[in-house]
Amino acid sequence: MPDNASPDNATGGRSGATTGATAEVTAAGIARLAGVGRAAVSNWRRRHADFPKPVGGTETSPAFALREIEQWLRDQGKLAEVPLRERVWQQLVGHPAGTATALRQAGAVLLLVHERPAVWQQLRTAADDTELTGVLPAMLDAVLAARLGPEHPVRGLTREALAPSAALVRAAGDLAAADGALQAYTFLLGRHLDANPRQYTLTPPGPAALMAELAASAGPLSSVLDPACGAGALLTAAQERAGEAADGAEGAGAATPPADAPLTLHGQEADPDLAAFTALRLALSAPGAPVRVRAADTLRADAFPDLAADAVLVHPPFNERNWGHDELAYDPRWEYGFPARTESELAWVQHALARLRPGGTAVLLMPPAAASRRSGRRIRADLLRRGALRAVIALPAGAAPPNGVPLHLWVLRKPGGGQPPAPHLLVVDTADLATGTPAGRDRPDWQSVHTTAVEAWQTFDREGGIEEQPGVRRSLAAIDLLDDDVDLAPARHLPPPAAAGGPAELARVRERLTATLARTTELTPRPAPGDTVPDPAATARRPLTTVGELARSGALVLRAGGAGTAATSGGTAVTSGGAGLLMGAAPPEGGGREPGETPAVLTDHDVLGGGAPSGALPEAPASGPAEEAVLLREGDVVVPVLGGGAVARVVDEATAGAALGRNLTLLRPDPAALDPWFLAGFLRGTANTRQASSYASTATRLDVRRLQLPRLPLTEQRRYGQRFRELADFEGALRLASRLGEQLVQGLHDGLTEGSVAPD
Repeated sequence: MPDNASPDNATGGRSGATTGATAEVTAAGIARLAGVGRAAVSNWRRRHADFPKPVGGTETSPAFALREIEQWLRDQGKLAEVPLRERVWQQLVGHPAGTATALRQAGAVLLLVHERPAVWQQLRTAADDTELTGVLPAMLDAVLAARLGPEHPVRGLTREALAPSAALVRAAGDLAAADGALQAYTFLLGRHLDANPRQYTLTPPGPAALMAELAASAGPLSSVLDPACGAGALLTAAQERAGEAADGAEGAGAATPPADAPLTLHGQEADPDLAAFTALRLALSAPGAPVRVRAADTLRADAFPDLAADAVLVHPPFNERNWGHDELAYDPRWEYGFPARTESELAWVQHALARLRPGGTAVLLMPPAAASRRSGRRIRADLLRRGALRAVIALPAGAAPPNGVPLHLWVLRKPGGGQPPAPHLLVVDTADLATGTPAGRDRPDWQSVHTTAVEAWQTFDREGGIEEQPGVRRSLAAIDLLDDDVDLAPARHLPPPAAAGGPAELARVRERLTATLARTTELTPRPAPGDTVPDPAATARRPLTTVGELARSGALVLRAGGAGTAATSGGTAVTSGGAGLLMGAAPPEGGGREPGETPAVLTDHDVLGGGAPSGALPEAPASGPAEEAVLLREGDVVVPVLGGGAVARVVDEATAGAALGRNLTLLRPDPAALDPWFLAGFLRGTANTRQASSYASTATRLDVRRLQLPRLPLTEQRRYGQRFRELADFEGALRLASRLGEQLVQGLHDGLTEGSVAPD
């Protein structure tokens, strides 16, 4: 079955490949070696004729010989020594048995170093390569069996398989000594999953932590199962949640759980490599916790048929037709009905319930169609009648792949344990808590999503009901849902807040609109008097310059947006040039951002619509440092490069400190040479943008360097700049009036149709 999890912030980006026994590296890998951004590598390829030629890969993602790249970097003074972790990674990707096999071997060695350091030190210093790989299999098998059980999935560690791995084994041990075994394995596993983004369906850290919190809300857990564990994100989140709870109890003076009863982690995964990776990851990250991971198809060959876990966490494969429908028709797990061939997700729901103890909690990440497909209505109805399905929580689009779909969380409780069937279902909708526009375009605000979902579930679970919050949460009687459709989608049962806050709020909107319209009238620009109209002939003779020429002369700095990631805790950032433009510099004055705080992102939609920064930086991959973002300062000019419109925005005090988003170009004028409003105004000219644009079959792209403006003294620039600033104020007032008008019209429509506003 497809994988469904990964290290918490794995992202795409192939970083290495092999051709025969020759190690290769892509541009992303070169950037990591040199400690620069990918844009710097692209510049080196263009500017240096002696840069090594590609030896493989594709036209869009070429691969280079690692030895040639290392030598070129040393010759250029850009690399004194290849970092140890990069050497280990390149040994992995260059291994003759493949990266996955090498990663399994390296992980097993790291576990040996972690569990039995004295044995490793003796072996490391005393044995030659042949002896090392000869005695290592028995030692690895012993530590794996002791830590993961005799049926562990980390197989294939024979003398023959380890024979070509002596250098890798020693390097992995050295990396563990330098960084720690857990940190070393986290880096290597994260890099491997980064390099194969299309092979795995990822469970991001936000949903994983939320699912673990929902499962543990009823009390401490002693056992957790993930029957489709992938690379172990959900089980890792459950272990981290248990550790945080224990630390909190100890800090509060409460009795701590007994030392001989830690959280037991059970996992099953059809992919043998992923099962091995997960077992090693959990063994290293959860010292002392029993870890039992098996490699097999869960629905066809359940590895834990007698398990009664406290909690089950699952991100099942979606829309799986070949899940065992024909073979499993009489399986005893189908207590709530035999799932249709198209309802594989409901098979996973019933498997989760079958592996819970009475009163145990299951949390599943589900596609929204599972809540409303007619083929599953009978099973959904039985889940409701018997009180097994307790909550359906809609997440924002972008919470997890597929990112364009707002996925659901189903919270289930196994009936029994002396508890009567629950008569109500909780529905929660967090879809409006995304940070970006349109919804799902940027990373959701997980703090708000987490708080909203957890507070609603804990209150509902404790009290059996909850006070309705329009558009966000509601408790529904199960009997009211048992119609012909049994549609459980939260959006269907959560109408939007009435009339934008009711008649009082509509009155306030009307007052603001009236004041804004009055200000718009005051700001309406008047054409210049006839006697001050410039001579067209003189205007045509004005000398012109281009943005590109101004950048070369130093009159302004030109930067493209989009290169930047949010640093993880304790992470560092990669500098990609442009002093004073990047996150490493102090926050711009007036930006309102504390040092170290992740900035919001000004997107092209924000610039085109005149809105505040609404985007969020993507998280840096676990296998590398964060990349610096371009930060805005007051007086910068921002120009969108796609769409063909004539738009240029001068950054004000409120926007300063935000990061520059994709498809935007920043122009930072020298105040002694250029007035920013003069610059922005002339860049918006229709004829100007037309002559600087290129046209394709589906898009128009603006070449900012070709934009023209007249050569004028600074005093004359400021005269034009003042006029352009007045036009910008008028435009802003028009936009505000439009938004308020739309809000008032829609609010009155809603109020009239819902009965909160009278027709006269």
